[in-house]
Amino acid sequence: MRFSRYYVPTLKEDPAEAEVISHKLLLRGGFIRKLTSGIYSFLPMGLKVLNKIEDIIREEMNRAGAIEVLLPLVQPAELWKETGRWERYGKELLRFKDRHNRDFCLGPTHEEVITDLVRHEIRSYRQLPLNLYQIHTKFRDEIRPRFGLMRAREFVMKDGYSFDKDEEGARKSYESMFEAYNRIFKRIGLVFRAVEADTGQIGGSFSHEFMVLAETGEDTVVACRKCDYAANIEKAEVKVEDKKTNQSCPMYEIVETPNVHTAEDVAKFLNVPKSKIVKTLIYKADDSFVAALIPGDRELNETKLSNVLGVGELSLASYEDVERITGCKVGFAGPVGLNVDRIIADNTLLNSTDLVTGANKEDHHLIHVDLRRDAKIDMYADIVNIDERDLCPKCGGEIRFFKGIEVGHIFMLGTKYSKAMKATFLDENGKEKEMIMGCYGIGVSRIIAAAIEQNHDEDGMIFPPSIAPFEVVIIVLNINDQKVFDTAETIYEDLKMRGVDVILDDRDERAGFKFKDADLLGFPMQIIVGQKGLQKGVVEVKNRKTKEKKELSLDNFIEEFMAWRKDVWQMWGLDI
Repeated sequence: MRFSRYYVPTLKEDPAEAEVISHKLLLRGGFIRKLTSGIYSFLPMGLKVLNKIEDIIREEMNRAGAIEVLLPLVQPAELWKETGRWERYGKELLRFKDRHNRDFCLGPTHEEVITDLVRHEIRSYRQLPLNLYQIHTKFRDEIRPRFGLMRAREFVMKDGYSFDKDEEGARKSYESMFEAYNRIFKRIGLVFRAVEADTGQIGGSFSHEFMVLAETGEDTVVACRKCDYAANIEKAEVKVEDKKTNQSCPMYEIVETPNVHTAEDVAKFLNVPKSKIVKTLIYKADDSFVAALIPGDRELNETKLSNVLGVGELSLASYEDVERITGCKVGFAGPVGLNVDRIIADNTLLNSTDLVTGANKEDHHLIHVDLRRDAKIDMYADIVNIDERDLCPKCGGEIRFFKGIEVGHIFMLGTKYSKAMKATFLDENGKEKEMIMGCYGIGVSRIIAAAIEQNHDEDGMIFPPSIAPFEVVIIVLNINDQKVFDTAETIYEDLKMRGVDVILDDRDERAGFKFKDADLLGFPMQIIVGQKGLQKGVVEVKNRKTKEKKELSLDNFIEEFMAWRKDVWQMWGLDI
């Protein structure tokens, strides 16, 4: 490809709308353009990267025995009503009616559609296992689309679904996809980590997220320094020592705490540790009200609380509801005598006593509270975020935290969808059984943003060679010098013949302008052809990642370049 004939509308300045580096650079580099909030057009450079990622995914999915299909984006409401998700999914599901007044949605995911397809095709255990996947556009009506391709409303996703006759087969399918995902992200050239995760809206018994490690990541990942345990902070368990306290506790009494609302303020006012303060948070869970009790020095994990309660919708109760339930203004709620449907206390409070709680009376708190004695606790559970003081729940080792960008998620669904939609088969004994399912997603377009967040510098993007828009750019320093131009043309044609994805910058522009574009666009390898080098009988090459420059012999350039190219790929941990 020649630069002069390609469409690369680069920008000199960072767009004002962009917040994170990948969004800025994708817009500046002319990879994407915004159509409306959270919806982007892919320009030629962006589409090339997207296609290369898709090619790697297809190769590894096919290698693992999965078979590609293409499912409709528009889905009838009837299927979603069978699983109950039409009511539960929330406003991210874009619903609409057709001309016949029938309800439809734009697919944010395809569990219902694939289950409907398979239940009409599979009759016997002899047709299982089956693993189907697609690479397709999805739409989720995010309330706050942001960060460009990181959190868009419309995006490209690979979603796959496995169907097995028993648990053993389902686990083998899951493990096969786990291994395939590891191969995919290694081939793309990302530094990543597979972590235990919550199953969320998709559901199922367990899942793993694949996180690209980047400081700008929205997710926090917890990992053990001693063993292989790693989990998303929404999932990471807090390990509590099983030891009972021998501390005695006087009967509780009410004390005046004027204008003291937060746990920190209460601790200072009463001169007690924050860990002795009990925060009482009142939530609306579906149609009921629950109180969550956590220590004053901890943060509530709403995902854990939602899972413990087994509810579809969970939100903090309104000020009006809190005042109605407690009989006072917000800030003084406490579990003693509290009239809610359920009270859930965190496990870290299980062996604690002599605590401070709200008194359900404005400007007052209770001291010397023993939850077992003084409150009606319905359940103790793990409902707080893990933090630096905690130990690995698997081995008891020290833990560390890092930021990550989720690019893949795999789920063991079990029979959640096959049971609801009656996707059954006849086993060896002619008995009807429900298929056991797995679900496997990759955010294809999000990978582009994640790769840039992980690989960039002050000059622009730095793409791994396997997914770069062009692996090599040949920069012609002076196109009006016939010898320089002819040499660049010869190198260009020779590399193309050897299967190298190369672009020739044949524009009649200043050398500095071309260098800036080459760095901005993130081509992993640069070949610089100029008069001074040719006079010395050399051609200069540059490794975009390390910025290392090297002179290769003109007479033996192609052979020397191909050897150097191999070294660059290996530096990324990639095989050509």
